[in-house]
Amino acid sequence: MDESDVPDRGETAEPPLRRRRWWIAAAVGVVGVCVAVVAVFLVRGPLAGADEDDPRGDASPATQEPMTSTASPCVTIPRLRTLADLQSIVDTTRGGPALQGADVGADLELEDGRRIWVMGDTLRAPDFEGQRFVRNSMLLISDGCAQTVLPEDRGALIPDRSDGVGYWPMSIGRVHRNGVDVVGVGVQRVRSSGGVASTDFENLGPAIAVFHVEPGGVPQLVEVKDLGRDDPSRKRPTWGAAVAVSDEWVYLYGTANPEVEGVFGYSLRVARVHIDHLRDQSMWRYWDGSEWSRSADRAVELIPAQGGVSQTLSVFEQDGSWYAVSKQDEFLGQDLVIWKAPAPTGPFTRASTVARIPSNAVTGQLRYMPLAHPAILPKAGTVVVSYSRNNTDVGKVEANPFLYRPAFIRVRLP
Repeated sequence: MDESDVPDRGETAEPPLRRRRWWIAAAVGVVGVCVAVVAVFLVRGPLAGADEDDPRGDASPATQEPMTSTASPCVTIPRLRTLADLQSIVDTTRGGPALQGADVGADLELEDGRRIWVMGDTLRAPDFEGQRFVRNSMLLISDGCAQTVLPEDRGALIPDRSDGVGYWPMSIGRVHRNGVDVVGVGVQRVRSSGGVASTDFENLGPAIAVFHVEPGGVPQLVEVKDLGRDDPSRKRPTWGAAVAVSDEWVYLYGTANPEVEGVFGYSLRVARVHIDHLRDQSMWRYWDGSEWSRSADRAVELIPAQGGVSQTLSVFEQDGSWYAVSKQDEFLGQDLVIWKAPAPTGPFTRASTVARIPSNAVTGQLRYMPLAHPAILPKAGTVVVSYSRNNTDVGKVEANPFLYRPAFIRVRLP
């Protein structure tokens, strides 16, 4: 990594383990590697058994029918040719009232050459006619133009569940069918106490949102589907915290925290399934250290929780090696770390600290949620990594939303 890419060092802030402000949302998953995964969801349907023994009563996703969305007026942006161009867009483009600041998003290219980004917790301008803070949003990018996709009610693009549970984006992919892009967004169910600005939240499990995009048209939400029962325990692995596709196999990485005092990181495990059987969880197999087992309970830790990864991370393959990219010890950590392995099952060895991204207790600056983007401006032996930025002073963020936008760096792979 170039010296100029290294963030400045600062005094590390230490917020409590179970409490994070709404702007420290672990919202987004792997970018660019999950297209085939989502395609199977969309073509063959959700995971088998997803609705069994659902304990939520009458709580349900807010939509099962198509909703009409429109695009905001165009905000002019330069063409993306270099990493500096990308950061310049983030740091200098004021944006429209519908999207002033947000967590890092996942992106993909549509069949017609446009790109869409799905964003996490999103701050809007004071004069915006609609909700000022939403759990998710979407940008539609064409040549020299950025637009925010807005639903009819001017709220979150993927609306909250009927019991107030919201959705944070994790991953995105598409298939092209009969002249239409069918886009799937993997999301995480989030429950907060005391309203959307509460400092307490629970992650309850995954879901998938499906959009249809006509050529040159605006993405339209057609369905939101919760997968599995609500379960807030961090001890249970969250499968799909990272996803990688190799040949015909889908590798789903799960993260878990033992909920032990002083252990801030998450352990890493892996499951595997043939792409044709992804929807059938009975076909999933879990790496037990020597072979693929039918039992999820036998999945071994590839990386331990002590000194481990963040809840959401990136795992990808490049030139025959496998890499896990994460902030060590979740948001309380300081080091952007790469673990390296010869295979998707490991063994993963902590290879190097490629950047320091501490938060700063003096200035209130927060740095969190680094994610690798192998498909953005690819260059051999390196990878583009983003991390979210924010500030503990809500007044500063509202006065200057640029404080709540991501940073992008290029790091060398070990």
